[in-house]
Amino acid sequence: MPLADYSSESFTNNGITHEVFHRGSGPCVLVAPEIPGITPAVVAFADRLVDLGMSVAIPSMFGVPGKPSTRPRAIRVLIRSCISREFHALALGDTAPATVWLRALSRSLHERHGGPGIGFVGMCFTGGYGLAMMREDSVIAPVLSQPSLPLPIGKTRSANVGLYTEQLRVVAERAEAGCPVLGLRFTSDLAVPAERFATLRAALGDHFLYEEITSPDDSLDPRVQKLAHGVLTEDLAPDSSPEHPTQVALSRTLKFLSERLLPSAD
Repeated sequence: MPLADYSSESFTNNGITHEVFHRGSGPCVLVAPEIPGITPAVVAFADRLVDLGMSVAIPSMFGVPGKPSTRPRAIRVLIRSCISREFHALALGDTAPATVWLRALSRSLHERHGGPGIGFVGMCFTGGYGLAMMREDSVIAPVLSQPSLPLPIGKTRSANVGLYTEQLRVVAERAEAGCPVLGLRFTSDLAVPAERFATLRAALGDHFLYEEITSPDDSLDPRVQKLAHGVLTEDLAPDSSPEHPTQVALSRTLKFLSERLLPSAD
């Protein structure tokens, strides 16, 4: 029961309702899960944040909470999500109702948990939403893990980061004002082309921090395969391999969130 230690409640905004799982105390990190949903690996990542003294909120936006990831389940959830009006999987700008809902949730979480602001970790389908979340002042620590939207169909969408030009300008201004962005991807991940991170580097400059994990990298761990995708979850190396690049990316993510949300952290 990966969610046994979590409480849950519904959150509704703009006609959308999802169950949200909560755990911990202190400044909050909103963890938006990847396809196919709140898997045990997603919960394990969230538990690490609780152990560091933060609270977490995980919205169940698709899939069955607590179910492990399997390829058939992921494919089914992906197909349903791609055609959902909530996510706008092909949109070149921030038009998805899901981001409006997430921004409302972020305001509620900041009011509830206090602190300097909240963190946001998006993964896969929700990975790029961290940029849209920066339009909300309460979000001060955005992490984009394998940001896969818009689906990289064609050259334009491969380089697009899910924002219109004016929206990206606003995000760049926030970054310049002191809100850096952390991005994570495997270099061979076809869902997150190199052009997408190139766009972010051009737009945000030194305020875009990133870990690009060379894959495959069999010399360090044979499980880092060409199709590796879930940096912080399904393709994360075990804790017994602290030098593995996925563990390095995890450590950098935890440090980034701690420094932004827990100012007293070393």
